[in-house]
Formats: sequence, structure tokens, C-alpha cells
Amino acid sequence: MLASKVDIPPQPSEDRKSIAPNEAWDQLVHPYQEFLDAVSAELLVQVETFEPEIAEHATYVISNPGKRLRPLLVGLAGGAHLGFEKPLVDVAVVIEMVHLATLVHDDILDAAEIRRNRPTLATKLGNDVTVLLGDCLFAHALRLAASFPTTKVCHAVAEATKRVCSGEILQTLNQTKNPSRPAYLRIIEMKTAELFGLACELGALYGSAHPEHSEALRKYGLALGTAYQIYDDCLDIFGTEEVSGKSLGTDLVKEKHTLPILILLEESSETEKNQIISKLNQWDRCHTKWLMTLLKRQQVLEKSRDVVCTILSDAQACLDAMERSQSVAALYKLSDFLELKVDEMALTLAPRTEPD
Repeated sequence: MLASKVDIPPQPSEDRKSIAPNEAWDQLVHPYQEFLDAVSAELLVQVETFEPEIAEHATYVISNPGKRLRPLLVGLAGGAHLGFEKPLVDVAVVIEMVHLATLVHDDILDAAEIRRNRPTLATKLGNDVTVLLGDCLFAHALRLAASFPTTKVCHAVAEATKRVCSGEILQTLNQTKNPSRPAYLRIIEMKTAELFGLACELGALYGSAHPEHSEALRKYGLALGTAYQIYDDCLDIFGTEEVSGKSLGTDLVKEKHTLPILILLEESSETEKNQIISKLNQWDRCHTKWLMTLLKRQQVLEKSRDVVCTILSDAQACLDAMERSQSVAALYKLSDFLELKVDEMALTLAPRTEPD
């Protein structure tokens, strides 16, 4: 419980670095597994209210959950390890359903074929049906949000959904352009971090947090979500599909200039910059080896890691004024876990080196 008087000291940094990411994740999630199971079960219950022909495909999306990061944040902010009520589960269901709708639409926009080691819904059904199913998930999430006794949840979810979609629109409009780093950070805060912030904010509202901590928790979520999206953007360039379980390289194909590309341009001379932009705006996978050579020369992955770690430090700073309860300690550990994942990528995921 976030209001708990239990003082749990932070884990020493050397201990954090010595643990494998998967082990760190298991330790973090274990106290909240009952809550996450309840969220997964309720998601399936809600999908059963769809038309039978549609429910089958919605279940396909929901039954491949990934890490359920947003529901976990609801549980962490709400102190679910000490027990929870149905409204806390419902909040997590609403946010996860919005998130799943965005994934369905993202796979269409990115022409992604694989997500979480399975064909995307767009690959199975085509874009026309898939975009409408994503719309159904959005609409159902808002319907659930409207069922709360206060309008706060519905308003917050609707506003967050608007910001997520607006972020995607801005990113699409910025394709073929060369956005600044502040513009890039603004976009990812809208399209990704917003739901992280909402999960923390509403988790605090319907859990056991002090009301005055709600804004600090929201800021924590926004920072964590921003760091997570940068990690994901790095994975798209430096990762392998075998390890990540999803289609990669889509940002380059769609001419999305994410942080690694922005750093490369910042570190290049004016002549090199123009040459890089010219190739990126006419991207072909045969350019991969050329790009990786430039990225390695400028130590772009290491510099991207530094940005992620700085943002994660900002996230943890949002928690510093709170008593070190088990939930707050878990939020610290969640940001540590993301740092471990970035380190793991830097150490073990070799850049793709497709032939020229």
C-alpha cells in the first residue's frame, strides 16, 4: 500500500546490475500476479460481449498479452499486492484495451507482420477489418470508462485516447521531415507515455495511494513511458526479430526519424547530414550495413542509452518524496528493470547487418 509506513530501502545499484532482466521481472511481478490474472480474465469477459465472429479475433489480440506493463502500473500505483477491489481491475482493463487498440492500428500503419512471435491481426485479416476491430476496442474501452460512478475516469480515458491518436498523427505528418529532438520527445510522450501516466494516475485514484501522490505518480508514468518508447525505438534499429518476437526495421521503412537517427544527424557534419537524410528518405534495406557502420562509429546506441538512463532517473525522482512502501520500491525496481533491458540490448543484441 502506498500509504504504508513500512520502510523498504532501495536495492543497491550493484545488486541491480548483477541480476538478469528476466529474473528481475519475475521478482517484481510476483506480488502482483493475482491482480494481473484478474485483469486478463476480465479482458476475456469483456471480449465475449462482442459479436461472436468479432470476439474470436479480439480474443486473438488479447490472448497474447506481453508484459501487461500498463495494468502492472495500475496495480503498483494502487497497492494491489495488499488486495484490490473490482474498480482497480476495471481501470486496468480500460487502459489495456485502449493500448491493444493502438497496437492493432500501429501494425497497420507500420505494415508489421509479426508481433509477440505471432502474425499480426492485419496479416491475418487485412487492413479493412483490422482497423474496424481496433475501433471496436477503443469504443468498448470508453463504454467501460463511462460505467464508473464518476465522470473522471471517462474524461481521463477519452483525453488520453485523443492524445495517443494525436501523437500518431503528428508522427505520421513528420515523416520525410527531420524533427528536432524536442519534437520527437513530445510525440512519444503523447503516443506512448500518456497511457503509462494514466495508468499510474488512475491506479492511485482507485487504489490505496494518498491523493496528493496522484500527480507525482502520473509524472513518474510519463517519464517511464518516454524511456520505454526510446528503448523500443532503439530495438527497432539495433535488435533482432528472433529475440524481440516482432517485426523490426519498420521505422526506417516508414521514414520515422527516432532518437538513434536524430543523434546520428546531430553528430554528423553538414555534408554527411545531407547525405544521410537523402538515403534515409529513400530507404532501402540494402542500406542497412552502411547505416549500422555510421551508428557504431558515432556510438549512437551508447548515447541513446544515456538518454534513457537520464529519463529513468527523472522518473525515480518523482517518487523521492513518498514513503518507501513496497509499492513505491516496486516502482523504483520497474525503472531499474528497463535500464537492465537497455543494457542487455547494448551487450547482446548485435545490429542487423544485411548485405549491401
